[in-house]
Amino acid sequence: MSKWPLIALSEVLAQDTSYISALEPRLYPKLSVKLYGRGAELDRPAHGAEVRMTKHQLAKTGQVILSEIWAKKGAIGIVPEEGEGALCTSHFFLFDINTERVLQEFMGWLLRGNYFEPQLGAEARGTTGYAAVRPMQFLAATIPLPSLAEQQAIVAHLDALADKTRQLSEHLNAIEADACALVRAYLFGDSARAYPRKPMSELVRLRSPDVVVDRTQFYRFAGVYSFGRGVFASVNKAGNAFAYDRLSTVHSGDFTYPKLMAWEGALGVVPPECDDRVVSPEFPVFNVDADVVLPEILDIYFRTPAVWPQLAALSGGTNVRRRRLQPSAFLRYEIPVPPLPIQQKIRELHQRSTALKASHATVREANAALLPATLERLFG
Repeated sequence: MSKWPLIALSEVLAQDTSYISALEPRLYPKLSVKLYGRGAELDRPAHGAEVRMTKHQLAKTGQVILSEIWAKKGAIGIVPEEGEGALCTSHFFLFDINTERVLQEFMGWLLRGNYFEPQLGAEARGTTGYAAVRPMQFLAATIPLPSLAEQQAIVAHLDALADKTRQLSEHLNAIEADACALVRAYLFGDSARAYPRKPMSELVRLRSPDVVVDRTQFYRFAGVYSFGRGVFASVNKAGNAFAYDRLSTVHSGDFTYPKLMAWEGALGVVPPECDDRVVSPEFPVFNVDADVVLPEILDIYFRTPAVWPQLAALSGGTNVRRRRLQPSAFLRYEIPVPPLPIQQKIRELHQRSTALKASHATVREANAALLPATLERLFG
């Protein structure tokens, strides 16, 4: 039970009912409200001449904004400074804060802690997909209300804690970025100019699809994330759920990419957890000649953003989003190949960098949980 008195929101919030029906023929900023207490932010602007709804409001900085549809999932926030004058459709509600009783910052922390989801989820009315929260339901929700002095102390404590968690996250990011830059410097720095450049055809061998699809069987697929995030274990599919007649098995250490998204950094070496999974014929699969180049070198190289524009230039197609990197073009692409002793050193550094990120994951998890746990302890 809260150590502070519980009051209805109607005691500290008042709905803003100043609506406009005629919009000027200009661009208006718009707001979106993220789920689970992640706040309000600017969305894509809207032109007054193209808006079809006839009932609108213009937001004011510091107001509470509530999504009629998604408030039940924590889509409530404080209008930021850049949201002043932002256009809100009739699917959003705005509320003024009585700052003589509750600090805007204190209300902001309640929202950030997703304090209202349990109350509004139970009160929402409508179908499962459209369970609306109306203003009166929101205003009937209760909050703990410390004195203004206590609110100031709580806000100061939470702000300081948030700053410390941010600093720790940025510190970990910087360490990991430095480790990654050190590894990549061997392939993209000045020393790389001395390495012979070799076409991929001398480093890898394209394999043909080796699996004849049985429509009665299930297949474990692998996929490749865009933006250098590598190969991952994807979905399991029944043979009658896709149209391909053949598939390719991938093994740990193979190299693969989807033709359609390679230009966006979707390339990588198959990790051990994806061994013996399959990919569609749209994913060329290559055996790597480890006597010439270690698989880790290819993984590092092709997951580096500086390489992706070069692959985009090799990808054919008139539609920018539908460009394909064909195996024939990929096999002509040349990369610098260090001597094997240097490759082994790069691999060792890469392994250390990967282990560093893994060790940071536990720290990141605890760091990310600190604020929610504190908010739960304060307001739960």
